[in-house]
Amino acid sequence: MTQILVIEDEDRIATFVAKGLKSAGYATQRAATAKEGFEAALSGDPDLIVLDLGLPDGDGLELLARMRASGVGVPVIILTARRSVDDTVAGLEGGADDYMAKPFGFDELLARIRLRLRVESQGEATTLSHGSLSLDLRTRRATIESREVDLSAREFTLAETLLRNPGQALSREQLLSRVWGYDFDPGSNVVDVYVRYLRAKIGADRIETVRGVGYRLVAPRPGTGFS
Repeated sequence: MTQILVIEDEDRIATFVAKGLKSAGYATQRAATAKEGFEAALSGDPDLIVLDLGLPDGDGLELLARMRASGVGVPVIILTARRSVDDTVAGLEGGADDYMAKPFGFDELLARIRLRLRVESQGEATTLSHGSLSLDLRTRRATIESREVDLSAREFTLAETLLRNPGQALSREQLLSRVWGYDFDPGSNVVDVYVRYLRAKIGADRIETVRGVGYRLVAPRPGTGFS
């Protein structure tokens, strides 16, 4: 049976979510602190994690970072009272797969859980490679040959989008919508900024500028050190 780990400090909310998930056919495990949540996440039992950010012994974002750094690759949905755009961006940049603000409707939470579990169970490859560049989609780690490259969550998603479309010119608008979502200003230069960040980490010759269009992933030229 699919198991969902609910890391939630408030008993009322944790009970409400657990009852709803049980009715929907899911097994649940509850952790009330960051320490309990980290131990439960590392057990390998949960298939998805619902994470509150306001925990009594630590911040949920710090817990999320620890989980991802420790190889916990299951989907994480943040469920929190923090409602600002900055908080949402921080959560998604920090490795969450989805973000919901309280108060929330259970039906919406359930729909998001089902979506994330469906994506996980589609059986697609968990590793993307192009030349010596490789992305592990479960652990969210990037490597060039045997060297691990430290990418932020947004840099990783940008690299993943390019690796899923090698040799294809992707417009700035396509990259903006796929990596940042439609809520971002289409006139923003955020794509160019993050392409520059990514080039510095994986090699400038891997990402080619297509004049008047956008960018595409290409094989690096010999002798660059990033073959």
